[in-house]
This record gives sequence, structure tokens and C-alpha cells, in this order.
Amino acid sequence: MGIIPFLKVDKGLEPEKEGVQLMKPITDLTQTLEQAQKRNIFGTKMRSVIHAANPEGIKKIVDQQFEYGRQIADAGFVPILEPEVDITIPDKKEAEAILKDEIEKHLKDLPENELIMLKLSIPTVPGLYSEIMKDPHVVRVVALSGGYTREEANKKLAENPGLIASFSRALAEGLNANQTEEEFNKTMKHSVDAIFEASIK
Repeated sequence: MGIIPFLKVDKGLEPEKEGVQLMKPITDLTQTLEQAQKRNIFGTKMRSVIHAANPEGIKKIVDQQFEYGRQIADAGFVPILEPEVDITIPDKKEAEAILKDEIEKHLKDLPENELIMLKLSIPTVPGLYSEIMKDPHVVRVVALSGGYTREEANKKLAENPGLIASFSRALAEGLNANQTEEEFNKTMKHSVDAIFEASIK
């Protein structure tokens, strides 16, 4: 069907420390990637969370994401690195500025042909990640809805040219188990159309 498969590889989050939640150790990553190679998996996904503009914590988050990302890329996959910034924190703008700087440091150290994707919260400052999108190592920068309503997420997404949607919570907004198939399809079509339009602006 032309759908590119991604595999979630993280094992969940550690308790919050230094304003962030690192990923739990991915102890079986080598074996998981060996199995993924047999199943034509294109890339992987792994999520950690930033709760405060703490430079030390954010550095550790990015270091961990890129450390696993390098291992995944070396095995022939395109990793999605997802250091999510909690959209509810009062210093979100500051946290995102630190995050951007740390990502750029790591991009400079990647081997020439190594490719990654980034899945990030929609930034407070429109266009914050524009330069990162131009980096030759970056296949795509995609946006997570992060708890914004679909309307809010779409509006913010449209303010960031080149940033495309990878929504789950906003995509599922309005769906419920009591809908008829017709109601479900109508709701889903409206959601997909609106998110698509916001992604191409």
C-alpha cells in the first residue's frame, strides 16, 4: 500500500530528574534491529520528555537520543528521534531554544551519509527548526500534537513551513466507540483533510 513501516523501540520513561524523563535502557536493541531487518522495517521511533528548560537535563536527553540513533542508523534504519517538550510548561520557549542548540551540535558530528528524522513539539517561536530542516542528515522534521486540540495544532503547524504533521491525539479527536462506520469515516476524513492542509502551508 506504499506505507513505510516504523518500529517503536523504546521501553518507556525513567522518573523525572533534572527536568527531563530519559528513556529506560533499551537493552535488547541489537536483537530487535536484527528482527526488524527481516521484516523490511524502514525506521524506528523512541520518545523522551522535557519538562523544564534545564540545560543539563536537555543535553542528556539529546545525547541519549543520538546515541541510540547512531546505533539504529548503523544497522541500516532511519531513526525518529523524539525529545518531546511538554506543551504545558511555562518555560517551553526557553526549553526549545536549548533543545535546538543541542540537536545542531550532534548533527555536525554525524557521518556524511547518516540519516535521521526528528519528531518535535510544535515550537513556540514559528520557524525555530527551519535551519535544522535544511541539514542534509535530516530526512524530515515532523510535529507531534502534544495535547493541543486539532484546531490549535493545525494553526501552529501552518505557522511553520516545512514542518509536517505526525499527530496521534489530534488525529483521533472526535472519534468514539459508539459511532457508526459512516460517522467514523466522516470524522476521520475531516481530521485528515484539515491536518494535511496545515502540513502543506
